[in-house]
Amino acid sequence: MNADERRFAVLRAIVADYVATHEPVGSKMIVDKYNLGVSSATVRNDMAVLEEDGLIVQPHTSAGRVPTDKGYRLFVDRLAQVKPLSAAERRAVQAFLDGAVDLDDVLRRSVRLLAQLTRQVAVVQYPTLTRSTVRHLEVIQLTPARLMLVLITDSGRVDQRVVDLGEVITDDQVAQLRGMINAALAGRPLAAASAAVADLPDSAPPELRDVTITLSTILIETLVEHPEERLLLGGTANLTRNVADFPGSLRQVLEALEEQVVVLKLLASAQDRGTVTVHIGEENEAEEMRDTSVVSIGYGAGTVLGGMGVVGPTRMDYPGSIAAVHAVARYVGEILAGR
Repeated sequence: MNADERRFAVLRAIVADYVATHEPVGSKMIVDKYNLGVSSATVRNDMAVLEEDGLIVQPHTSAGRVPTDKGYRLFVDRLAQVKPLSAAERRAVQAFLDGAVDLDDVLRRSVRLLAQLTRQVAVVQYPTLTRSTVRHLEVIQLTPARLMLVLITDSGRVDQRVVDLGEVITDDQVAQLRGMINAALAGRPLAAASAAVADLPDSAPPELRDVTITLSTILIETLVEHPEERLLLGGTANLTRNVADFPGSLRQVLEALEEQVVVLKLLASAQDRGTVTVHIGEENEAEEMRDTSVVSIGYGAGTVLGGMGVVGPTRMDYPGSIAAVHAVARYVGEILAGR
């Protein structure tokens, strides 16, 4: 191997060992453990070059080195082959997600699974309504003056609302309303559906006009995004395992995660299905997240419905985290496609 390849092998050894032990890594340990076929002096020279290039740094308390954000970035960029999950892990993922009963359950299970597989904080974004299309609106008569509206989108999202009409309507009128509303909504993206619903009272028969105004108002509220429903978090306690990983402040990170806006921004960049994005330390825009790395991907069936991923310290098992995020996103896409 040439000098560049050998230096990268030294960097890779430092990353692997530091992630595993949280102890700075010295040249003797690399020579003893990694069989690079060179002397301790050569490894020390390689480490000096890596340090000059800003890829590793020497914490003032020891003779060993630890990777910098730049070092982790080079390591991640040169992960030619991410070790895929084992067949047993893949079967476990599939069995766990296949048991889900609806979209909410699929996403809740995904978060639990990602947190367990990676031992990081897992985040999953609910399908963004703006990218969804209305599949169907069911209108169910609960009593002569009370209806239930069930809105179903192509992403598998289901919203239910009970509406008190203030007047009695017949079965025939319920069927008329169902037909009229579905003609306006079905197959339309949510923004267009919202505009079509607003126009419904103008074309409603006079005897149904008041009821149509009531239903339109409720439906427009349902079709608008609800930011507070947009994110699921799991495994937050995993961050507290190693407080030393967050020299800035672990509390800052936990508060940022709770705020959701920060995480939604991070996931917004994961709009590619099948491609994992990694933001390391200083690459994170939000100051509170500069001690963390975020591994994320877009998930969906055909179109990207939202983002999912994990947040952890920069000292994380990148190959393992990337493989887990990729696998879970793929299964979630397959499940949603089959719904």
